[in-house]
Amino acid sequence: MAGNAKPETTTLESNSAAPREVGGAPLIDALVVVWCRDEPGRTGEALLLQAEGERSSFVFGRGEASDGRRERLRLVRQRPGEVVETPALDTPRLSRVQLALRAHAEGGIQVDNEGKRALLVDGREETSARARPGQLVEIRGQMALLCTKRPAAMPALRATDPRLVPPFGEADAFGYVGESPEAWRLRGELAVVARRREHVLVLGESGVGKELIAQAIHALSARAGRKLVARNAATVPSGIIDAELFGNAPNYPNAGMSERLGLVGEAEGSTLFLDEIGELPVELQTHLLRLLDGGDYQRLGESRRRTADIRLVGATNRPIEQLRADVAARFAVRLRAPSLHDRREDVPLIARHLLHRIAADDVPVSRRSGRRAAPPELSRDLAVALVQHLYATHVREVYNIVHRAYLDAGGAGPEIPLEDGAREMLGLSSEPAVQTREVTREAIVEALARNGGVREKVWRDLGLPNRYVLKRLMRKYALGDDEG
Repeated sequence: MAGNAKPETTTLESNSAAPREVGGAPLIDALVVVWCRDEPGRTGEALLLQAEGERSSFVFGRGEASDGRRERLRLVRQRPGEVVETPALDTPRLSRVQLALRAHAEGGIQVDNEGKRALLVDGREETSARARPGQLVEIRGQMALLCTKRPAAMPALRATDPRLVPPFGEADAFGYVGESPEAWRLRGELAVVARRREHVLVLGESGVGKELIAQAIHALSARAGRKLVARNAATVPSGIIDAELFGNAPNYPNAGMSERLGLVGEAEGSTLFLDEIGELPVELQTHLLRLLDGGDYQRLGESRRRTADIRLVGATNRPIEQLRADVAARFAVRLRAPSLHDRREDVPLIARHLLHRIAADDVPVSRRSGRRAAPPELSRDLAVALVQHLYATHVREVYNIVHRAYLDAGGAGPEIPLEDGAREMLGLSSEPAVQTREVTREAIVEALARNGGVREKVWRDLGLPNRYVLKRLMRKYALGDDEG
């Protein structure tokens, strides 16, 4: 921060946990498209079940005509300040009245099948079922939709920039992909934070895009005319941290040594991004205090102190409590990047973007075809598996899985299937999955008690294909770690 200006105490921090309200508006039930066979561009569009007046029951299917008794729901593209209806589906594979939908009195969506194609809820064929948030509703072979909660209208952004508003479903200018309320909340906060002067701490799990956020903060700021200086703090050797950060005078420590600007000198007038700042040992974090206070620092071998005109952006996947309290206090502005588990409806959009990028970079395939073919799309199995997966490294993990699936398929075909290589990375069995219809809540509770709560034993005891199926069932039945 330039000069000795004191940072404001106001902290801007996005909340990645699913709220009950967004911008004062209550959340409503929604179904978000995560796969569409005939129209992949529908991914990210939503059905919003907002009951107004006497409207409480809806139908969904091909075409536009109502059945005379219930209103027809249309897919919409929802963004801050706008909800835009999209053209009706026009595929002969769907019935005109395929599904009947209404909000369930106990939460979630009551789904009744009235069409010629089978209805599946979390992979089980049903004629009538209650879909809860997190579950998948499928029209067999045609569409998969994720049940979720979202505001009937996303609040308009306080500030925006055209670089943060990409075509629907695509990456913005900084490579961030997402149409969920969480993704747009983050973009809105970015637009506000970038214009401020304070240092920023970006919080979030590994692989959620903290580096993209730092790049966006710099590019949207008044410092964008100068190059962003970035360094992974975990790679700074503890013995030479002052030299790395602050540089050294000529001929110091030995005669003939050239002057070194250090990271702070290189970032003069610009932004310094220290990734994994939480990995710095606590005793080394004190080296940042004077710099964070007013830009004060001293090069090795110099007696005079300097004042840097820089803005520091730090990022960490550690809890903020693991930073020194006096260091954390210097970051008056904090942004929390949501994990993929907080915005599962964005996972197919991210995977589709990465798949198109992988295909575009595959020169041998382009040469074999002799022309630039349409990019491949996600198959149903791959899209569904990605939506249901529990991520450790988030977008990095999505990239690795999609890349493996692309290689398994040889880059060929209009759709990339889910083959053994990607299945293994997803922790899925290469054998057909067992039916889970008979696995009841009571059976899981009994298995937990029988195996002392050890989940690795429980999923095998129940005959499930892997531990991820058990996790999904426990989430469905609202079973926590202390149950059983």
